[in-house]
Amino acid sequence: MIIMINPNSTVSMTEEMLKVAQRAVPGAQIEAWTSHEGPPAIEGPEDGESCIPPLLALVEKALAAGATTIVIGCSDDTGLFAAREMAPCPVIGIGQAGYHMAALAGPRFSVVTTLDVSIPILAANVAAYGLDGQLGRVRASGVPVLDLETNRDAATAQVLAEISTAAREDNIQSIVLGCAGMSHIPAAAPRDIPVRLIDGVSAAARIAVALQ
Repeated sequence: MIIMINPNSTVSMTEEMLKVAQRAVPGAQIEAWTSHEGPPAIEGPEDGESCIPPLLALVEKALAAGATTIVIGCSDDTGLFAAREMAPCPVIGIGQAGYHMAALAGPRFSVVTTLDVSIPILAANVAAYGLDGQLGRVRASGVPVLDLETNRDAATAQVLAEISTAAREDNIQSIVLGCAGMSHIPAAAPRDIPVRLIDGVSAAARIAVALQ
């Protein structure tokens, strides 16, 4: 059983992640849990630190429930290394999954995320995974995380504008969407976009199934 854990407390985001994962791997046994004691959104290091204790409590609960793979549903890969230390099964971050998928898809990729505060976190993660040599840029769209839920049309247009700029300027083959709330973006993108868009939720679900 694959258990996806959303480290923030926004239930609608958890529900959307589950739908995206189920579409990516039809028939797979997947559950999605919300960390109700986490912040509503994870925007920067303070939110990341505050959400780790309740996240790890849910990791422990998932292991007791028989999880065979755990997915951390935040592009910051919040608490990933701590979760791995306590889990005998694979633990995957959706950021990590997206970056590795992009690294397989072509020589170079960029990341489009939400706010500037997330840029150093995501860039450090890419480097920690040994993929910084393939990274074009980590770009902020200027969209707050919760706007992807509450003001979706405007937020989507703003993210797509940054994707267009990245495709034009970064000499890349793929763009990783740097927020779990961006999982709807590939379906909203123009058909003639010249780069591959990689959603970390779908990527993590596919890798999780491969690891069963």
